[in-house]
Amino acid sequence: MTAVDFASFVERLAQVSGDVILPFFRSAIGAEDKSRGGVFDPVTEADRGAEAAMRRLIGQTFPAHGVIGEEYGVDRPDAEYVWVLDPIDGTKSFISGMPTWGTLIGLMHNGRPVYGMMAQPFTRERFTGDGKRARLRTLAVSRGDAPPSDWTTRALRTRPCASIAEATLSTTHPALIRDPADRAAFHRVEAQARLSRYGGDCYGYCALAAGFIDVVIETNLKPHDVVALVPIVEGAGGIMTTWEGDEASKGGRIVAAGDRRVYEEARALLTSV
Repeated sequence: MTAVDFASFVERLAQVSGDVILPFFRSAIGAEDKSRGGVFDPVTEADRGAEAAMRRLIGQTFPAHGVIGEEYGVDRPDAEYVWVLDPIDGTKSFISGMPTWGTLIGLMHNGRPVYGMMAQPFTRERFTGDGKRARLRTLAVSRGDAPPSDWTTRALRTRPCASIAEATLSTTHPALIRDPADRAAFHRVEAQARLSRYGGDCYGYCALAAGFIDVVIETNLKPHDVVALVPIVEGAGGIMTTWEGDEASKGGRIVAAGDRRVYEEARALLTSV
């Protein structure tokens, strides 16, 4: 099977996860701190319920597939096909009532990301990519009491950007770049950027794929944070690697850019001593 063959199934995963999550958004939901005294790392009933729902559907439909999830760990990571799930990427935004969070659904084949979706059920957006193409599907709400209209689809493409001086830069927050040397490297890039924006979580990478942001820089990422996003960014014509230029799917220090010129400049600044 190819990644395209799984596209309709990914839509089902997005639907079941969104059905679990949406009733909790902008409600009186509580959050548990997973950090046990470290940097605040919240998890909610919505996170756990959505991942459990997706795992059940995967197990029923593709029992031989593996699953890696943020909340419930690893199951058969060496399988030919492995699903990588983050039910709510951006839980801090979620519990703050801000819509810059999303459900990340990634598929790996023989260890490489081949398909990804970032689903935002509140804004009714689904960003998808297979490394060659990327698109955005949006469900618009009709006026009055009429039911929602059909999904509309458009292709995504990153925008040209010749230099950091012309770039819009995104990171979730500099405080999450915990290593002082890494934080100093980020600020070297930020000091030269035209504009920087914080708080994007997974949405920043999708905004890059859509041509609104030029560079995303982050650290301390896990596979569930990035596997779904790599095929979207690359499918829109962008580049997404570690700061050293290695494959991004294992996480770590990540840089994504829409134009190779600004990517190379950002990497040079990040890795200079």
